[in-house]
Amino acid sequence: MGDDLKLKTARTLKWNTLDRISSQVLYAVTGIVLANVLTKEEFGLVGAVMVFQAFASLFVDSGFSGALIQRKAPTDTDYSTVLYFNLGVSMLIYCILWLSAPLIDSLFNAGGALVPLARVMFLTFVLNATAIVQTNRLMKQMNVRMIAVSNAVGLVVSGATGIILALQGYGAWAIVWQSIVLSAVKSGLLWATSRWRPQATFSMASLRSIFAVGVGIMTSSFLNTVFQNIYSFIIGTYYNLANLGCYTQADKWSKMGVTSLSQTVTASFLPVLSGCQDDRPRFHRMMAKTNRFTAYVAMPCLVLLVLLSEAIFHTLFGTKWDEAIVLFQLLAARGIFVVLTSLYTTQITAIGAARKLVESEVVKDVLTVAAIIATIPFGIEWLVGGQVIAAAVCFVYSQWLVARTTGYRVAAMLTEIAPYAAITLISAAPAATVAYFVPQLHPVAMILAQTVAFAVPYVAINAMLHSRIQHDVLSYALGRFTRKKSD
Repeated sequence: MGDDLKLKTARTLKWNTLDRISSQVLYAVTGIVLANVLTKEEFGLVGAVMVFQAFASLFVDSGFSGALIQRKAPTDTDYSTVLYFNLGVSMLIYCILWLSAPLIDSLFNAGGALVPLARVMFLTFVLNATAIVQTNRLMKQMNVRMIAVSNAVGLVVSGATGIILALQGYGAWAIVWQSIVLSAVKSGLLWATSRWRPQATFSMASLRSIFAVGVGIMTSSFLNTVFQNIYSFIIGTYYNLANLGCYTQADKWSKMGVTSLSQTVTASFLPVLSGCQDDRPRFHRMMAKTNRFTAYVAMPCLVLLVLLSEAIFHTLFGTKWDEAIVLFQLLAARGIFVVLTSLYTTQITAIGAARKLVESEVVKDVLTVAAIIATIPFGIEWLVGGQVIAAAVCFVYSQWLVARTTGYRVAAMLTEIAPYAAITLISAAPAATVAYFVPQLHPVAMILAQTVAFAVPYVAINAMLHSRIQHDVLSYALGRFTRKKSD
C-alpha cells in the first residue's frame, strides 16, 4: 500500500473510531437515563415501531449509497440523481406507513398506543434520506471528520431532548422525539458545512448505471434487515411487549459494540478496497491487512463485553434489567461472527459482485429460519442462542464465498484471524478468574479489574509475537505513524 493511502486509511479509521466511541458514549448516557425511567412495555412499544422503520430506511437508501462508494468516480449527476430518488422514495413510503399505522398497532396488540408513535417516528427516515448523499460523498473522499462532528452534536442535542421529556413523564414519546431531533440535527449540520449542492437534473441513464450494483446491495440489505428484525417481531407478537422490551434493551446495548465495529470496518475499508479492485494482488494484500486488523480489534472487544456484562448492567441499571443480561451476552458473542462476516461482505462489495451478496444473505436467512423453528418453543434465551449458532455457520460459509469470489484462499483467512482468537481466549482466563474469586466486588471495581486483567496479557502477548497490526495501531495512536513508514 502506498504511504499516502496508508496514512489516509489510518486517518479514516481514526475518525470512524472516534465517531463510534463518542456516539456510543453519548448514546449510552441517554440510554441509561431512559432505561431507568421508562418501563419495559414502553421500550417494547418503541421496539415494535423500529422493526418497520428499519425496512423503510432500507428502501429509502435503495442500495445506491453503497453502489456510489463502490463506483470509482461518481459524478455530480450521479449524486444528484440518487438524492432525488431517495427523497421521492422516502416520501412515498412514509405515506404508505402512515396509513398502515393502525395495522401495525393491531399486530402487536398495543391498544392504539402505537398509531401516533409510529406516524411521528417514521418521519426520521425522511430526514435521514436528505443526508445520505452528503454522508456518502465524505466517505468516498475518506474525509469523515464532519460526519463524526455532526453525529456528536446531534446526539448531545437529541439526548438532552429525550432525557428532559422522559423526566417530565412523556414515556415512549421521549425516545420518539429523541430520534427525530437526532436525524434533523445531523442532516442540518452536514448540509450547512458542505459546499456541495445538487444539480437541477435527474438522469435515468445514471440511475441505470448504478442499478446493477445497487439492486444487489439493496436485496442483500433487505434480506439482512428482515432477519435482524424478525426476532423483535416474533418476541413482540408470540410472547409480549414486556419481553420485547427486555430484548430491545439487550439488542440495543450489544449493538453499541457490534454495530460500531461493523460500521467502522465497512466505512473505513470499502473505499480503499474498491480503489484497488482492478489490481488483484494488491487487493489480496489489502484483504490480509483488513482481516488481521478486524480480528485484532473485534475479538477482544466483544469477548470482554461478554465478561463484563453483569457488572455493566448492575452499574447502569441496578437489577431492573437482569432478565436482559443473558440475552446481551449471547448477542455480544454472536457479534464476533457478525463483524467478521460484515468484513467479508465489504470485500465482496468492493469488487462489485453484488449477486454474491444476495447469495450470502439467502444462505444466512435459511439458517436463521431453521434456528427460529428449532428454538421458538423453548423461550427467548433459546431463541437468541439459535442466532449465535446460525451466525457461526454463516461466518464459515462467508469465508468460502469470499474465496470463490476473489480467489483468496480460506486457509489464508483462517491463518490471519486464528492467532487473535487464541490470544483473546488466553486473555479471557484471568478476567474470568477475577469474577469467580471476588464476586463481591462493586460493579465499577469489577469492570476495572476485569478490563485490566484482560488487556494486559492481550497487549503483552501480541507484543511478544511482534504483531505488526498492534505495532501500527499503537504507533498511530501515539503519533509516531508517518508518511515515511514502510508497508
